[in-house]
Amino acid sequence: MKTAKEIEQFYDGYVERQVNLGINPRHRSIQRWLKQFGLKPHHRVLEIGCGVGTQTELLLRYLGPQGFVTAMDISPRSIEVARQRLSSYKNAELIAADATDYDFSEKYDMIVMPDVIEHIPVDLHYRLFEKLSAVLKDEGKIIIHIPNPYYLEWVHKNEPELLQVIDQPIFTDILVKNVYPHGLYIHSLKTYDIWVEECDYQIIELRHYRPGLTYHRKPTPAWKSAVKFLERVKLKLQLVLGLKK
Repeated sequence: MKTAKEIEQFYDGYVERQVNLGINPRHRSIQRWLKQFGLKPHHRVLEIGCGVGTQTELLLRYLGPQGFVTAMDISPRSIEVARQRLSSYKNAELIAADATDYDFSEKYDMIVMPDVIEHIPVDLHYRLFEKLSAVLKDEGKIIIHIPNPYYLEWVHKNEPELLQVIDQPIFTDILVKNVYPHGLYIHSLKTYDIWVEECDYQIIELRHYRPGLTYHRKPTPAWKSAVKFLERVKLKLQLVLGLKK
């Protein structure tokens, strides 16, 4: 297993590539998903694996002055560049640290991991989600964007030169094993495509499991509509059968 220092050094040397790529369709796709999952301008957001701050910039543009972003990366050089590019934003905190070994003190409405957990050793995932669960607000969400594990397996076999220092396929059973013990569950998972038509990415939404949640307390519009329809059917049957005048 690669050490934290080896991973840090790799991403220190990866900065120029990230800067040259800039904000691209993958970042914009993640941002659309975040809004779809309920990101609001007043939210406090934790971003794990922010790199040079490309996704962070999209987050800050959307949140405006009401919200706040804490962005973290294991690479000090990446954070240095991110601070330079985001210097005009006053509602961002950029931290060079290993998220699996960091003591968080805030609570967050949304935690975002934009293509990062495949680069964190699987042996550390249990501890990572233990920490993230503790700082996620009761009704908060963890949004994970990863390469489709089958696509990443294909890359390992056919285009290994594209891989980063750690680039492991994260199948759903691996994720479940590390998130469910900490009171989190997979609320939604969708496989979709960005660069190739064979669905190269997954977007995953985690939420806290809340014991005692009453599922019938807030009927949906669809339920209310169905009840009204059944009432009309019942009335017509009563009229046809002469049970009601």
